[in-house]
Amino acid sequence: MKNVQISQELFIKLIQFHLLDIYDSSNEIKKGLEEKIDMMARHEAYTKSKTAVSESEREKARTEYLDMVGMHPDFRW
Repeated sequence: MKNVQISQELFIKLIQFHLLDIYDSSNEIKKGLEEKIDMMARHEAYTKSKTAVSESEREKARTEYLDMVGMHPDFRW
């Protein structure tokens, strides 16, 4: 299993939420975790676009990655 790094600020908010029962930052925690999941998905798609076995798999992963980052189709090569 891989390790995942989060910001210190998000980590402290998670501790406050789970251990100290301070629930006022739950929306910020949710937003921070969603952003992290999105970053991980983009990283995975990028890695797959560079390391896939066949050319068609690499192209599919590259297109998926460019869609994720929001690059307009007219600016792609």
